[in-house]
Amino acid sequence: MARRRHRLTRRELGAAALAFVCGVSERASAFGEEGAFNPRLLITGTRELERRRRSAPGRWALEVVRRTSAPARLSPSTVRADAPELFAEPFAVWAGAKAPEPLTQREVTGLRRFLALGGILFVDDLEPSDGSFVKGAKEQIARVLPDGSPIAIGEDNVVFRSFYLLRKATGRVQKESKLEAIVRGGMAQVLFSSNDLLGALARDPGGVHPFEPSPGGEAQREQAIRLAVNLAMFVLCSNYKDDQVHAPFLMRRRGSEAP
Repeated sequence: MARRRHRLTRRELGAAALAFVCGVSERASAFGEEGAFNPRLLITGTRELERRRRSAPGRWALEVVRRTSAPARLSPSTVRADAPELFAEPFAVWAGAKAPEPLTQREVTGLRRFLALGGILFVDDLEPSDGSFVKGAKEQIARVLPDGSPIAIGEDNVVFRSFYLLRKATGRVQKESKLEAIVRGGMAQVLFSSNDLLGALARDPGGVHPFEPSPGGEAQREQAIRLAVNLAMFVLCSNYKDDQVHAPFLMRRRGSEAP
């Protein structure tokens, strides 16, 4: 019975935290039709996510549900950068281990509109020792946002304080202690991770983690999960509209949440 009371307390605290961070009294309802966090994998070119990491988005959503009162889709979808479905929800994850193929003009146009509408893109390098994916992704995003340059963000940014108070970014590896972000209108809108966050989240149907975090082991995995939860809460606290006229309002609202 005591254990059950403890779980209820965590959910109540999660609800309070979501309301406090978002500045609203109800759950965020900006995600598609269901208002649920959906860490969609962004597909560009002809490459797909490596098999062992395909479980990571579902684990991400599950941890959000377990640790907070926020809703999440336990079977996250995928979306192409040139598909109209990209505009249906406010978050996408672009991950890879090698330099990405150059974006087509349709993909550039799609991502530009997605970001203009207030969407948030998380870029995750799955092979940080090489670093070619995040480097190439920055080059391609520069075509989408010619006026945006990534800057380092750390514990003083709202991303690190949206649910857990975190001192650094991490993932399967600990290459960088900070994220990089393109900040527009006061809002961190494109976030770059060089630590393979998806690798830390991945878990097969039998509950086995295919990747061991290094150098910190399971304690490092826990910190990576907390960062993932923070990213989810950060996204849930944004509003997303399907009309570009709302973009300046979106930017001002999110800017008011930044430190």
